[in-house]
This record gives sequence, structure tokens and C-alpha cells, in this order.
Amino acid sequence: MTVLSRAEVDELAHLARLALDDATRERLRGELGAILEHVAMLGEVDTAGVEPMTHAVAMTLRLRDDVPGPTLPVEVATGGAAVVADGGFVVPAVIRE
Repeated sequence: MTVLSRAEVDELAHLARLALDDATRERLRGELGAILEHVAMLGEVDTAGVEPMTHAVAMTLRLRDDVPGPTLPVEVATGGAAVVADGGFVVPAVIRE
């Protein structure tokens, strides 16, 4: 069985913004390792000649025409926002330069 290191589990927990106690961390090491082994087994399946599909059942998508329709007034659309400036939402920066 693939076992992740404690550092790998800690990194995943950090990325997922999870605080894990030691018992949970140890349990997840095994569970995540089992998931990785299963995914590795799926990677060994011969899929040569298998057509790509978007759904398990063949179907034709019913798409509507992309036609512009009425829009919300800016005041209604931004009515629940914490901060509004120049008719748009003000949000914290996620990309720092």
C-alpha cells in the first residue's frame, strides 16, 4: 500500500485549509494512500480504441441559442455586496505583484 509521508499529508491539509490532529493525520495517510493506489490501477487499464465521451449514456445536448436578454440593474446586482465601487464589486486581491 502506498503511504504518504507526514509532510505530504500536512501539505495537503494546508492547501485544503484543514487543521488535523495527530490521529486524523495518521488515518488519512493510509486512506489517501489507498486512493492513490486505486487511481494508479485505473491508469493501467487499456483504453486504446475507446472513444472519449462526455456522459456515460449517449445523448444529444439540447443547447439554446445564445441570445442576450434583459439584465439586472446595477443597484440590484450589487445590492448585497459589502463594498461597491464604480458599479462593481470590491474584493480582496488574490494575485500580488
